[in-house]
Amino acid sequence: MLDRSAQLAARYVRTHEAARILGISPRTLEKYRCHGSGPTFRKLGGRVVYAVGDLEAWADKAACNSTSDPRYVEARAAGHAHR
Repeated sequence: MLDRSAQLAARYVRTHEAARILGISPRTLEKYRCHGSGPTFRKLGGRVVYAVGDLEAWADKAACNSTSDPRYVEARAAGHAHR
């Protein structure tokens, strides 16, 4: 059985790993964080971390069935926010 600190470490990832999971660049994820359009993050100590579940939830919000799906317009706009 994993101890509590090992369980926490398995649930949270740093920016580079979060970006890899999402298939975007770390710099894009940093921009999303600054503009408030990215996944929920936490600041623990001096480090930014993301819960894997938050990454999945954020990606799921951008799920669309077609380009005519109303969510597509919102998801596309979020990706272009503050350019």
